[in-house]
Amino acid sequence: MREYQFYGWEQANAQAVTDQYKGIRTPIDLYDALSEIWCAETCAPRMRDQWTPDNKTLGQCSITAFLAQDIFGGEVYGIRRPDGNYHCYNVVGDCCFDLTSEQFGDEILVYENNPRQLREAHFAKEEKRLRYEYLKQMLFYAQTCAEEK
Repeated sequence: MREYQFYGWEQANAQAVTDQYKGIRTPIDLYDALSEIWCAETCAPRMRDQWTPDNKTLGQCSITAFLAQDIFGGEVYGIRRPDGNYHCYNVVGDCCFDLTSEQFGDEILVYENNPRQLREAHFAKEEKRLRYEYLKQMLFYAQTCAEEK
């Protein structure tokens, strides 16, 4: 079995609650698909100049977490960062996973007792909503192309 680096990958067994994305059944499936999609355009603008293919999860957390919520249900929570922003991750039942945790390297994040994050608050920033819609569209397109093969 392949080893992943994102937080919670070993127990990332939440099941999709939608069949909108035919090839996405678990968070690992989503991670694999997004690994081919994350790019500078989907990265948060304030971090875009630091984004590289080697650090593809940089600046992708909220749009990724809300897309994962669309697919798996559950809640999105946020870890307060030193700059005042929140790093978002998912909790579905007893499954906690953070598809974008690799951007922090060896830093240890605390995934307990963090505030719930609401998409209405995050998507009040139009650029974030547009990046989320773009990521969602690219995932749908990638899954549709994979089905046709």
